[in-house]
Amino acid sequence: MKVAEVRHILDTMGDLFPDAHCELIHSNAFELTIAVLLSAQCTDATVNKVTVDLFQKYKTPLDYVSVPIEELEGDIRRIGLYRNKAKHIQSLCSILIEQYGGEIPQAHDQLVTLPGVGRKTANVVVSNAFGVPAIAVDTHVERVAKRLALAGWKDSVLEVEKKLMKAVPKDEWTLTHHRLIFFGRYHCKAQNPGCQVCPLLDVCREGKKRMKSSVIRKDKDHMRKSKELEMKKRMG
Repeated sequence: MKVAEVRHILDTMGDLFPDAHCELIHSNAFELTIAVLLSAQCTDATVNKVTVDLFQKYKTPLDYVSVPIEELEGDIRRIGLYRNKAKHIQSLCSILIEQYGGEIPQAHDQLVTLPGVGRKTANVVVSNAFGVPAIAVDTHVERVAKRLALAGWKDSVLEVEKKLMKAVPKDEWTLTHHRLIFFGRYHCKAQNPGCQVCPLLDVCREGKKRMKSSVIRKDKDHMRKSKELEMKKRMG
């Protein structure tokens, strides 16, 4: 994709979502890490409903490891895969206490060694908590990037990330990550992407395909209705 087209996409998303941001409620790097870990296969809205009480009860890594695993499971029960996530949280907190003085490490390569923390989670933490430019690829980012041909249909999550990092100026990585999420979450949805009113339809291969299919369906419906009307006239 040409530089001018990428610029058009970034600017358009900026106009649509100038205040795009991380919607997981947190007050520090530790809370953010826990929130992102909980958000796997779960909506940010649901996570926020759980963490509003969770973060009042558990302030430090020591708090999490000081309760029975069953108690922590009960506190996050509304979250999908809560049993596995409770185990990850306690294991993560133990490592933070033993190896990092109870603090979240700022280095990406250290973050990804923590239980329950993958590349996406690490990217979210370093970019939002520590100001390090990064593009975390979640389901929204992946879907939008592929529809807009910023990445290939068969690209892996890592390949999508690398292509976005190459196409987007480094000082815009984090903001672009947030805007891609907002664009995918509130406009370019998985099932009903709103192509008819999309300001990026001119550069969206998926949108053009959907609109063309829509026109064909309408033409077929029109032809079918015309034939039915003609038959009624003949029979009448």
